[in-house]
Amino acid sequence: MKKVFVGFIVCLLNLTFVSSFTARPNYLKSSSAWVTKIRTTSAFSSIKPMPVTPLRSAIEEESSFDPFDIDHIHDSGDQLLTVRRVSTIVSATFLSVLLGLPTVSSAAGPDWGIFEGKTGSLLHPVVMGSLFLFQISTAIKGFNWKRQRTIGDEISALKKQIPPLPEGAKTVQEAIDMNRDSDVSIYKAALDVERELNALNEERKTLASQNNRDKHFNQGAILAFVGTLFAIEGPLNTYARAGKLFPGPHLYAGAGLVVCWAAAAACVPYMQKGSETARSLHVAANIIGTALFAWQVTSGIPILTKVWELTKWP
Repeated sequence: MKKVFVGFIVCLLNLTFVSSFTARPNYLKSSSAWVTKIRTTSAFSSIKPMPVTPLRSAIEEESSFDPFDIDHIHDSGDQLLTVRRVSTIVSATFLSVLLGLPTVSSAAGPDWGIFEGKTGSLLHPVVMGSLFLFQISTAIKGFNWKRQRTIGDEISALKKQIPPLPEGAKTVQEAIDMNRDSDVSIYKAALDVERELNALNEERKTLASQNNRDKHFNQGAILAFVGTLFAIEGPLNTYARAGKLFPGPHLYAGAGLVVCWAAAAACVPYMQKGSETARSLHVAANIIGTALFAWQVTSGIPILTKVWELTKWP
């Protein structure tokens, strides 16, 4: 751009000083005698008016568009005027060619500043590495919520294995203590079942106190948004630095991961209505997504090494 600007200023000054667009018209040449008479006559009252016919013919002769007056270069005896006209043509041609040539600034991409430096380049691997751990945490909370929902079926099945307790007994052990003189073998066989039942009840209370349902939902929403955002930011950062993308396992795994996130999120409305098929698809999409995420992290380590070597702070 600097070369174009300098060339434009040079040509503009040339056009201004040579005054090529204000060359002397023919009608002034044809009336030179009349102008000489004006300069030499002391009494202006004796000046005769200029003939109209020569002036009209001269103006009609000048009516054609010829800004550089090329047709009259060879006819004029004024060598200075001729040089000026030729200089104007050369300047205009030079300016046209100069404006048409590509420059370094127009061929290069925009300067992204800190975004294409080491700081912006490390933003993607740091965030995605953190999101991988975040996805594992979200998956654990999802399985805990599933456990909390399904543990009731196990508790109900164990309760059916415990024989009816005598009046006043709340536990199998109390029933044994109250009937020591009678056959209590049936109650002794139920002691192990009661212990397992108590453990399941404690587990369900612990899971309920963790609020896994809401945490899993909230973390899943954050994961889908931030993960998709930085899955797009990564290729954009690569394109800003290198001017192209590099298709390979890392890029493909990232694209597949975003698809899995979208599929898992699409199942949520149907899961809330009790669809077990949607739950199964949700779990399957997240398992596949976690595997792709692990693949992406592994394939991204060599890329991270290159970025660290080739980029500069900030």
